[in-house]
Amino acid sequence: MIEGKSDGPLDRAFAIVGYIAGQTKAVSVAEIADALSLPLPTAHRLVGNLEERGLVQKALGTKRYVVGNRLVTLSAKVIGAAFRTARRHAVLRAVAAEIGEQCEIGVVRDNMVAYVDSVRASQPQGLQFNPGEAAPLHCTSTGKIYMSRLPERAREKLCRALALTRYTETTIADVASLMKVLEETRKRGWAKTNEEFVRGVVGCAVPILSPDRELIACLGVSVPVARVSFAELDRFIAPLQKAAALLSETVLQADDDADSDVPENF
Repeated sequence: MIEGKSDGPLDRAFAIVGYIAGQTKAVSVAEIADALSLPLPTAHRLVGNLEERGLVQKALGTKRYVVGNRLVTLSAKVIGAAFRTARRHAVLRAVAAEIGEQCEIGVVRDNMVAYVDSVRASQPQGLQFNPGEAAPLHCTSTGKIYMSRLPERAREKLCRALALTRYTETTIADVASLMKVLEETRKRGWAKTNEEFVRGVVGCAVPILSPDRELIACLGVSVPVARVSFAELDRFIAPLQKAAALLSETVLQADDDADSDVPENF
């Protein structure tokens, strides 16, 4: 059933996009019509309109639908805009000051990690992820979290589809090893990288979740291994998780730039 009192074409189109986005596999127009109590011709017409605009697309080699590339790009931009507010940036600034290292918020877009906000710590050394920059999935903590939360079959399919470029001696560049790390990440709930993208830089990240436990983005830290070892990254997890929980609470709320302070108990 379509939620809400309105039942116009735009409401129905949003309902279709929301339904497709909430599925773990491609769906047919008949399934969409049945799930949303729509007449089949209406569902066909609306899905066709959405497909023309790139908001949904057919899964490769099928007549079933998944979210479209344009919608994925738009969603990443929307999430980025939601985090680039005074209140959310204040949380990022506070956690960076607490741990003394650069912190960044990343989302996944077009099978790459895109960074939407970052705060540099006082130390200028190390890998600096600036807003707008991108990095591969398989050798970043944010990418590992994203992949680990996919259903196992989808996870393996993505791992096989990615170009597992070896950037350093410790980059995980084979599917079997990456799948093992992703399963460990899934069980643990957070991720680490050991000089896998840039030699001499280690990092970790935790998920930022919506109220219904869906992944919105990730909060991470990057640090020179000369200053913090791979094993020592674990001490950053608790403050990152605390900040991620605060971001989770506020990201779907209306922001008031005049009220940009972080709560005293942060």
